[in-house]
Amino acid sequence: MTKRCDIMESRIQKIISESGYCSRRKAEQLIAAGRVRVNGRVCTPGDKADASRDVISIDGENLETSAKRELVYYMLNKPRGYVTTTSDELERRCVMDLMQGVSERVFPVGRLDRNSEGLLLFTNDGDFANSITHPSGHVSKTYRVTVRPDITEEQLSQLSGGVIIDGEKTLPASVSVLVKEEGRVVLQVTIREGRNRQIRKMCEAVGLEVARLKRISIGPLKLGMLKPGEYRSLTPKELSAIRGSIKKGDVLNASDNKKRRR
Repeated sequence: MTKRCDIMESRIQKIISESGYCSRRKAEQLIAAGRVRVNGRVCTPGDKADASRDVISIDGENLETSAKRELVYYMLNKPRGYVTTTSDELERRCVMDLMQGVSERVFPVGRLDRNSEGLLLFTNDGDFANSITHPSGHVSKTYRVTVRPDITEEQLSQLSGGVIIDGEKTLPASVSVLVKEEGRVVLQVTIREGRNRQIRKMCEAVGLEVARLKRISIGPLKLGMLKPGEYRSLTPKELSAIRGSIKKGDVLNASDNKKRRR
């Protein structure tokens, strides 16, 4: 019995972050400040809990964990001009402003930078979010990228084969030309990792200026005809498909030892 309980327990900061309340780093700060309690007892860094059994509270308010609530999954067509965060200290428009009609407390899965647009997922399921964003899941992400002024075969080859960004070479990508006009080229780029501003940095590394960047799919999930600023729930078929596309293995266990790439 003891062995089973150990398997079900996780570090408290992990449970808090996966609930969507805040980041893991912020959760660690809350714990260190004595603001987190488990079953009424102030916890300390390194403590563990069972999300399905224990009552975790922050500043006296009980934390709603994924083990104790209905799990929901949405897709949003993010417009340009919105930052992907649950709140913003600079009072910029954030993607949560577009999710006002959602009664559950959800958080974005991964991110799109302020000037990028397209498919963005939201959920209150931390395990699902981690399986999508963690590199070991190998979930593909496809973008429609408009670059200037033109592109050469050498640049296409470099983007496909991998380029050095932030001191590390990117994984091979699928890159094809959709439209080629004077002064602009529209590419379709599919990657299987999610490093910070990866597509923009890849293009910059080979001398291309990105004029527009739109994510059109995540694994089997497609943006389709969803209008900018609108969201909808994933269908059971879509949810089954995206879960089936995740590479099986130690995706969730690896998250305890590696930083997430977004």
